[in-house]
Amino acid sequence: MLTGCASGPAPLAPPPAATTSATTSAPTASTATSVPDGAFARLEEEFGATLGVYALDTGTGREIAYRADHRFAHASTIKALAVGALLRREPVEALDEVVTYSRADVVSHSPVTGERVDTGITLREAADAAVRLSDNTAANLLFRALGGPEGLGAALRGIGDTTTHVDRVETGLNEATPGDVRDTSTPRALATGLRAFALGDALPPDRREFLVDLLRRNTTGDDLIRAGLPADWVVGDKTGSGGYGTRNDIAVAWPPGGAAPVVLAVMSTRGTPDAEHDDALIARAAGVVADHLR
Repeated sequence: MLTGCASGPAPLAPPPAATTSATTSAPTASTATSVPDGAFARLEEEFGATLGVYALDTGTGREIAYRADHRFAHASTIKALAVGALLRREPVEALDEVVTYSRADVVSHSPVTGERVDTGITLREAADAAVRLSDNTAANLLFRALGGPEGLGAALRGIGDTTTHVDRVETGLNEATPGDVRDTSTPRALATGLRAFALGDALPPDRREFLVDLLRRNTTGDDLIRAGLPADWVVGDKTGSGGYGTRNDIAVAWPPGGAAPVVLAVMSTRGTPDAEHDDALIARAAGVVADHLR
């Protein structure tokens, strides 16, 4: 099991409330949208998926919302919020504490932590691995530091997020069974939480900069939101995938010329457990957002 910390340096804008029951039937696209031509609905039909989108231009306040309050499995997008929650509690310097774990704690897709069982890893390295490489064992180390899923859930409520459910660790949180409210959130809630940590006052400047740097250097998102936005936009994102074709990406995007950033969450799911996801759906939805916001 995960062990305690090894000796080392010193230790370590709210979304609207949503119902706590999951939607169990195909949702209706009743959420208001500023995209009048049904572009998102056509993408759903083309890709055979349910799509949720929420975007906010932080300069103008203009929103784009499509199924923005429908629940989807958040999958690995939660890793970015876990780092934000840890930074809200601890200064960046505290992340140099070394944590240890056993070979039995290593779960699938752990490219960094899988090689560091003998030496342990600092929380700074765990945050980097979890966000930039989506390392699952690194995410579980962050969960442990926060007091488990319950601790992360409490931290999110502390920034006003009464929507996101955090119930399991990696890799169980990726199950994504329809109708199961566990480990779900909404596009609006995830984008709002990311905005609080990456752009708002939930973190002091040095901690905010640390998180933004990880998001901008993420290695898993080149074919998702980044691919759909104009090439001259700077994007920081965190991706996620799970059962039932779940594919998500949450991002902060900075247009050129000093324009205010856009926060964006695109989430998707399909109807069968072993359904494959399609990154192109996320990229094209992001392109619709860019076309209508700028």
